[in-house]
Amino acid sequence: MTPEQIDAAARLLFEAEQTGVQCGLLSLAYPDMTLEDAYAVQAALVAQKQKSGAKVIGWKIGLTSRAMQQALNITTPDSGVLLDDMLFKTGAQIPQGRFIQPRIEAEIAFVIKDVLKGKQITRADIVAATDYVAPALEILDTRVLRADPETGKSRIIYDTVADNAANAGIVLGAERHRIDAHDLRWVGAIVKRDGVVEETGLGAGVLDDPVTGILWLVHRLAEFDQGVKPGEVVLAGSFIRPLEAPPASVFEADFGAFGRVDLSF
Repeated sequence: MTPEQIDAAARLLFEAEQTGVQCGLLSLAYPDMTLEDAYAVQAALVAQKQKSGAKVIGWKIGLTSRAMQQALNITTPDSGVLLDDMLFKTGAQIPQGRFIQPRIEAEIAFVIKDVLKGKQITRADIVAATDYVAPALEILDTRVLRADPETGKSRIIYDTVADNAANAGIVLGAERHRIDAHDLRWVGAIVKRDGVVEETGLGAGVLDDPVTGILWLVHRLAEFDQGVKPGEVVLAGSFIRPLEAPPASVFEADFGAFGRVDLSF
């Protein structure tokens, strides 16, 4: 994609979010689009949001489970940027019309206290640089159509990455834990929608260890001379499938001794 095409695609996504009307598949409009192009569109989209007053507060990692990678025929996670207008507290009620087609995922959030930057960063560095971990829900949304109405073609990884990795919101639980207070591979959640258990999962569903997700992100950012800054939040990746969040739905995520997160629409 040319710089002009990248900017045009970012403007389409920004307008879709502002109007609540999804745009067409970028992968159809730009059939030669690459993953690098998709991240360039994401960066242009985030830059446009920053010009409108939004501030970066962290990162999200997606597609960490093997099942989701197989569904999209990929072998690597993806990442997106968290912005301050995406942050909600547990118990929040999302106003009607805030999102287009929201879905919910259960995750472990890492809050970082030291700079994490460079290919030399190790798992031990991630552990040492983590201020605390907390239960969280991610709100996904899509500013791109899930499928093209004429061809039936479904969106692919390039569409999702360009769309800020489908990132829309983060809901943090009130609990705070030292990273070594729990075996994060065994931290799990029972997620109910409208009182019915819809999904359960364990942290090990995230690349066998949620810390591995953070390590992957830091190494990917190093390719662009970027890193994770002190105070930033990183969502390590979901260990449940995405759950549709229609109007009037109520979600309860019980993480046991790790905490809980509640959310309604």
